[in-house]
Amino acid sequence: MISISNLAKTYGDRTLFSGASFQLNAGARYGLVGANGSGKTTFIDIMSGELEASEGAVTIPKRLRLGVLRQDQFLYEDEEILAVAMMGNAELWKAMVEKETLLAKAEEYFDADRFSELEETVQRHDGYTAEARATKILEGLGLPGNIHHDSLSTLSGGFKLRVLLAQVLAGAPDVLLLDEPTNHLDILSIRWLEIFLRDFAGPVVVISHDHRFLDNVCTHILDVDYESVLLYHGNYTTFLRAKQAERERREKEIAAREREIAHHQKFVDRFRAKASKARQAQSKVRMIEKKAAGLIELAPSSRRYPTFRFEQLRDSGRDVLKIKGVKKAFGDNQVLHGVDLLVQRGERVAIMGPNGIGKSTLLKIIMGELEADQGEAEWGYETHPAYFPQDHRDRFDPPNNTAEGWVWDSCPERDIGYVRARMALMLFSGDDSKKRLSALSGGEAARLVFTRLSMARPNVLVLDEPTNHLDLESIEALVEGLKAFPGTLILVSHDRWFVSRLATRIVEIKPEEIRDYHGTYEEYVHFCGDDHLDADRVILRAKTEKRKKRGKGARNGAKAERESEMGPRARSGKRPRSGKRPGTGKQTHRAADSEGRSGNGRRATPAVGVSKARKKQLLKRQEDLTASIEEAEARVARIDEVFCESTYFERTPADEVRALETERSSLQSEVADLTSEWERVEEEIG
Repeated sequence: MISISNLAKTYGDRTLFSGASFQLNAGARYGLVGANGSGKTTFIDIMSGELEASEGAVTIPKRLRLGVLRQDQFLYEDEEILAVAMMGNAELWKAMVEKETLLAKAEEYFDADRFSELEETVQRHDGYTAEARATKILEGLGLPGNIHHDSLSTLSGGFKLRVLLAQVLAGAPDVLLLDEPTNHLDILSIRWLEIFLRDFAGPVVVISHDHRFLDNVCTHILDVDYESVLLYHGNYTTFLRAKQAERERREKEIAAREREIAHHQKFVDRFRAKASKARQAQSKVRMIEKKAAGLIELAPSSRRYPTFRFEQLRDSGRDVLKIKGVKKAFGDNQVLHGVDLLVQRGERVAIMGPNGIGKSTLLKIIMGELEADQGEAEWGYETHPAYFPQDHRDRFDPPNNTAEGWVWDSCPERDIGYVRARMALMLFSGDDSKKRLSALSGGEAARLVFTRLSMARPNVLVLDEPTNHLDLESIEALVEGLKAFPGTLILVSHDRWFVSRLATRIVEIKPEEIRDYHGTYEEYVHFCGDDHLDADRVILRAKTEKRKKRGKGARNGAKAERESEMGPRARSGKRPRSGKRPGTGKQTHRAADSEGRSGNGRRATPAVGVSKARKKQLLKRQEDLTASIEEAEARVARIDEVFCESTYFERTPADEVRALETERSSLQSEVADLTSEWERVEEEIG
């Protein structure tokens, strides 16, 4: 249990919050919400000890270890990805590194006492399963096993943040403090994180701008507003209703008291001068003063809602966009395998799929910012598209220009009054409009791009992750603005709430195929039989597709090679090579506009059957895999029994200890690979 007592934080004459008092309990998950700049990250920093409070205290039992994710952690560039994840438990990691150092120098000198101390630390933190835990978490966050031994510097910024999130989770902390953990996660990874957090035993405090994530995860909401932090029970949707009801109740209470004061004041004004009523009037004056003293004005909300106003100059033709056979590869990585799509006027198309599958690439191709290797994208008659790119800061040229100047550059024929009025709709007023482009926050930059985009009066909006840097209020306002937009909408987003409010058509890009569904997101979920972005088996499907792509080739031969090596490798401690798992090529298909329309008008990819001969082959393969898994797990159990012997480390030479540890690690990796292949075979059997 963590206790927050009368907590306050001020900067000069500005109060972020004061008088915050509540308890955070084990098993409870607290969503920390509030406008950008309201003090959410400051609250996390105070809890983690990175920042001092102006008043009050945070009491955390000494035995509890904190796991803290911040938005600005870009470290460990030269370290292996798996190692970075395992560093989450600093005490365990240091013990493991020092233990390896002792073993490496054992021929010169071996400190048995120190080794025993380190071994005790490793066992106390369940260190022999640390690598397996970290591997599972990395894969759950969308980082496949074949890159775990690459250096962190090989990843993009978004994937580095995933590794840092894995580091926090793999450290097995008692308390989690997470600042925007869903940033740069695709929908499958977000769902995996939701399940992880729901199973977490300790208290969780999480900042997020994802409505669905907050609803799925949170048991309580901490609202940073009105210069205070208030605790609400329930998820985010429940909180919104409760807060609105509380605000209305307090406003009515204040209004009733003001009416009562006004009524008494009329009596005083009327009878103050009359001697017969003077005493009564004086009594009323004292009553008014008492009631006025108890009248507390509601503090203004820090939440501000921009106004997104999208108006089109004219209607487009019926056929808005035709995409024919578009293919694109980056080196050996084929991301688009022949996309065919027809978008018609008025449709709201959500393009979905895991990160790296080619969604943003497709948008860049249709906007002419990237050339396709094959195929073409053709805009229809009288189409005027406007594009919100994911990397929209690249549009800020020159970076030393002001926000106002950058917007005015897009419409030099307009006067400054028009420009300022449009910017005011997006919450830019006064000095805000004079900010340099390079000094804008993520949310400000996004709102500024939308300001300029709306002034172009397009009839097609192409949006790539538009909610990434917006706060909850701005996301809600953007939804309302897009609902009112009469034109065509093509969007990519990992925000399920955002997609569910807008999309009338779902296009899912999968490896080597497209699933095209005419209907809302909720209808698509119902059609799939699970929340596809919410079901464990879909996470499994995504993982096995990644492994299938890596593992094409002569895999049965690789299995035989693995089995023949099992005895010698166990003695030598060599790590098995990843990616050598048997598999089959699976027929793929693409749902085009002329294909597969169901009775209710919804279109989707038809299922591919499995022949009897193939099914028999798969069942035999599954039996072999099961036997291999059981054999490897039994060997791991025997090694663990040896390690648990009280005098083992004292009487055993260091090189033998190291060989067993290496064998155990190799076996765990092998079990993970075999289990993944077993799951893929099970999926193919259906």
